[in-house]
Amino acid sequence: MKAIFSILKKYIWSILAVILLLFIQAQCDLKLPEYTSSIINVGIQQKGIESVIPNALSKDSYFALSTIIGDNKLDNYYSLEEKNQHVKDYPLNKDEEIYVIKDLDEQELASLEAIILKPEVFYMMLSSMGNKDENALKDSHDESIDAGSLEASIDNIDESMLKQYGVSFILIEYAKLGFDIETNQMNFLISTGVKMGILALFIMTVIIASVFLSGRTAAKIAYDLRDSVVEKVMSFSNSEFNEFSTSSLITRTTNDISQIQNFFTMLLRMVMYAPIIGTGALLKVINIDMSWVIAIACGAILVLIMVLMFFAMPKFKMIQKLIDRINLVVRETLNGLPVIRAFANEDFEKKKFNKVNKDLKDVNLFTHRVMGLMDPFMTFIMNGTIVLIMWIGAERIDIGTMQVGTLTALISYTMQIIMSFLMLSMLSIMAPRAIIAIKRVREVLDKKISVSNCEDPKNIKLNDGYEIEFDHVDFKYPDGDELVLNDISFKIKEGETLAIIGSTGSGKSSIVNLIPRFFDITSGSIKINGVDIREYDINSLRDIIGVVPQKGLLFSGTIESNIKFSNPDMNDEDMINAAKIACATEFIENKKMKYQDEISQGGTNVSGGQRQRLAIARAVAKKPNIFIFDDSFSALDYKTDSVIRKNLAEGCGNATKIIVAQRVGTILNADQIIVLDKGKIVGMGTHKELYKKCRVYKDIALSQLKEEELV
Repeated sequence: MKAIFSILKKYIWSILAVILLLFIQAQCDLKLPEYTSSIINVGIQQKGIESVIPNALSKDSYFALSTIIGDNKLDNYYSLEEKNQHVKDYPLNKDEEIYVIKDLDEQELASLEAIILKPEVFYMMLSSMGNKDENALKDSHDESIDAGSLEASIDNIDESMLKQYGVSFILIEYAKLGFDIETNQMNFLISTGVKMGILALFIMTVIIASVFLSGRTAAKIAYDLRDSVVEKVMSFSNSEFNEFSTSSLITRTTNDISQIQNFFTMLLRMVMYAPIIGTGALLKVINIDMSWVIAIACGAILVLIMVLMFFAMPKFKMIQKLIDRINLVVRETLNGLPVIRAFANEDFEKKKFNKVNKDLKDVNLFTHRVMGLMDPFMTFIMNGTIVLIMWIGAERIDIGTMQVGTLTALISYTMQIIMSFLMLSMLSIMAPRAIIAIKRVREVLDKKISVSNCEDPKNIKLNDGYEIEFDHVDFKYPDGDELVLNDISFKIKEGETLAIIGSTGSGKSSIVNLIPRFFDITSGSIKINGVDIREYDINSLRDIIGVVPQKGLLFSGTIESNIKFSNPDMNDEDMINAAKIACATEFIENKKMKYQDEISQGGTNVSGGQRQRLAIARAVAKKPNIFIFDDSFSALDYKTDSVIRKNLAEGCGNATKIIVAQRVGTILNADQIIVLDKGKIVGMGTHKELYKKCRVYKDIALSQLKEEELV
């Protein structure tokens, strides 16, 4: 997990930038319902009048208010204006004096509003409007309203509704003054609409920026994960490859990391946005006494998610393993297609593939059906909540305790809260697979490498002599119980050729795999120039070794790119010389494009012998000091085999050569031959010495060649 967090740490500023953009978007989204409510409440119902504080009063209304308020408090807020001072706004001023509000600060305005909203003052304002609005306040009171009962009634009314009643008085007063209410209303509607338009454009810009940044960040996280996984796999020894199958490593590098990328894209865009917008909307409605409806809806959504995840989570864990399995079957089928056709076994392979394909289909269908129930249930909960809010809200609007705009805003905020849960429910769909994918990738990244450098590794000096010594080496595979090699000891001097022969499973390939440290020995030591190879830097060690494996694996590209694999910058003369030593020029020159001729993946468009010769040419082109030929002449005819060995002796005479062979004819002229049987050395010496003294070697030799050819 540390490796994954180290990758995420690189993008902490990008992630914080996305979160900041989401906060900005949420604040803007939460502002839109306020504007919508304002258009309905203020723009339509209140004719564009926003405050309960009148900007101007006729002398009659001023004296009536002053009488109720007392102590001439109103004089602190209004001034008497002579005729013709404010005729443009208030035509009544042409004929009589009016009172106009002074230039007040926020604190003074709040103080004046508190005075106006006192029950007795507010009641006087309603009385001037007629019985209809007064009865709305008296709705549940049969007896005459005193200050205490009136205050209780006012406390039961929504704040915006209370202001609407106050504005109703102001509208009557402005009508007396001749104020152009229609123009004021239109100006308010236009200005609010323009603000909403600008806000919408700003939200769009923020969304584009956050989507771009979140997508870019998720893609970079996936890129780094793939890079880290491939780099880690490149450092695996054979034991780690045996633990993770090839098909599983491919799935982890491709499908699993794609799941992680999709998860982070959703996490940065939707999942992080959900709690921000949900919490903001909840704070907006928390003081409304219908918040219990939202609480019930949120609880129902949580229960739904938990129930669905209870059934779906175990199946999500199975999907990735089934993808591994289907990749394995497809890979085996494609690699073994010639054998399958040769044995006319296509039907069996189809049945095998159909089985794993059906298993994956069934699990996917189950999870999609379970998670598919989420949409209809969520829609039902959302619509049911809206219906309930509208039902209760309509009743309150009818009795005059809530405004239409307030109900509209409440519905918008409720939708935002429920949508935030819908976004989080998407997390419940993708998170299980992403968590499993992260665990699988983490298994690769956190895997401890069995073959690694020591704390202070040495570099092998180039152009030195390379003497190899095995000193009482024992070896068993990491997952094995028995020793594959037992007490192996021998020494090879610089420029010598060592041959290893033995029956199948005797441990020949195991010996040569230990020299470049594809595996590490169980006990004993392997030394080059008297230094244990575990003290050398692995890359430095492998730089001096040219390996030709049993299977002459080629890479997709050209003949040239394969020969120059170890050194792409080598000149063409060295490349052609390497091809000559490997006897590859005879078939390369016959090809239409010669060294530029295409090689398909795995070298399937050339014969087995041609693959081996190109693999030998690739090793020779590296100009190593140690050659390892792991049964690399098996596909060659005797003549070509002999010529290549002669060319190697002449062209690479100073290099130490280790040849694993099945054919005695290949190793007759070796400086030293080791005979293996069941992981132990049963004979060591030249061909003549072994033929006389080693029964195992003599039996192998006589099974292949006539006695007169061996003596």
